[in-house]
Amino acid sequence: MYFMTLSTQTAWLFLLAIPIACVAWTVTHEKVFKEPREFCSNQSKTSKLLLARKFFYLFTCEYCFSHYVTVFFLLLTDFKLLLDDWRGYIIAGFALVWVANLYISVFAFLRQGIKKEKTEIECMEEEKSSL
Repeated sequence: MYFMTLSTQTAWLFLLAIPIACVAWTVTHEKVFKEPREFCSNQSKTSKLLLARKFFYLFTCEYCFSHYVTVFFLLLTDFKLLLDDWRGYIIAGFALVWVANLYISVFAFLRQGIKKEKTEIECMEEEKSSL
């Protein structure tokens, strides 16, 4: 990959963090992965081997899992940040994890607010219908 300008690198950083956040959130929170996640959660709590407990925990924690998703995307895109050698991969990796988890936190906060509003509306509708 050719060396990108700082503004191009910044754009890549904030754009590449979106699919990383999406994959990490989907695997660790959404119903489509509920059964594998429950299996992993159970194994992370009950396995006799420390290494097995840590391995299975990775699939239940969006922060931990986002590191591995980031490594995949770094290999896929050859994205480097600030430096055009192996150090650029390390800097890019940690920066991508940080931005992706920022996106995840904002999404979780928004989703929580939406869920709260839905619950409040349902309660008001129940009160209204009981009158």
